[in-house]
Amino acid sequence: MTSFAPDSIVLNRKLPLWYQVSQSLRASILGRSPHDSLRLPTEEQLAGHYGVSVLTMRQALKELEDEGLITRHRRRGTFIEPDALRGAPVRLLGSVDAIVAQQSGMTTELLEHGPAPVPSELAEHFPDLTETAAYHRLRADEKTGEPTNHARNHVRPELAERIDPQDLVRWPMTKVLRDVVGADISRITDTVEARLADPETARLLRVPLLSPILHYTGVTYDSAGKVLDVAVIHYRGDRFSFTVTLDAH
Repeated sequence: MTSFAPDSIVLNRKLPLWYQVSQSLRASILGRSPHDSLRLPTEEQLAGHYGVSVLTMRQALKELEDEGLITRHRRRGTFIEPDALRGAPVRLLGSVDAIVAQQSGMTTELLEHGPAPVPSELAEHFPDLTETAAYHRLRADEKTGEPTNHARNHVRPELAERIDPQDLVRWPMTKVLRDVVGADISRITDTVEARLADPETARLLRVPLLSPILHYTGVTYDSAGKVLDVAVIHYRGDRFSFTVTLDAH
C-alpha cells in the first residue's frame, strides 16, 4: 500500500521539534486530497523525512493520536482517521507551520478576489500602497457544511501576480505564499479579540446579529520586516477556541 506523503518543513531550533513536526503533519493531513492514502509512513521513515529522532517523531504522532487525527495499530501501521474531527481547538506556539495547521482542514469557497483599496484600519501595514489584492473566502465544516469562519486576505500585488486563486480553495494563504509563491516569510503576529457579529458576518456564518464572534488578525512579515499579507478572519464563537502556549526557551 502506498503511504501518505507529508509536506516538508524547515525546523526552527528555538521551538520544540515534536511540536513543529506534529503541526506540519497535521496541516498535511487536513489538507490532503480525498484520493490520498490513509496509511502514514513508518516512524523511522517520518523521522528521516523531517530530520528528527524517532523519539521526537513518536511524541509528535502521540499528539495527533490524542487529537483523534490518526490511529496506530501494532504490526499494521499508523493510519489517518478519515472522519477525524476538523473543528478541534487551535493551539499556537509561534511557528509558521502552526499557522498553516490552524487554517487547514475545512472546505473553502472563494467568494471574490481582485484589486481593492487598502482598508483604513490596515493602512499602517501597507504605507507604500494604496491598493492590494484582496481575497474573500468562506470556510465550512467538511461533514456538516456549516459555516465556521470567513476570511479576507490583503496581499501585496507583486505576490498576488503569482497566486492561482484555485490554490486558495485547497490550501491556506500562508501555505500558498510560502510553498507555491516562494515568499520569504519570517514571522506572523496574531491578534484575537471578541466582537459582535455585524450583518455580513451574521449572514455568512448563519448566526444571530450581534452574537459573539472571534475576530482574528494575522500579519505576515518577511525577513526585512515588510508586510506581505494581512488576514482578517471572523470565527464563530461557538466553534473555536485559541490556546496560546509560551515557550520558556
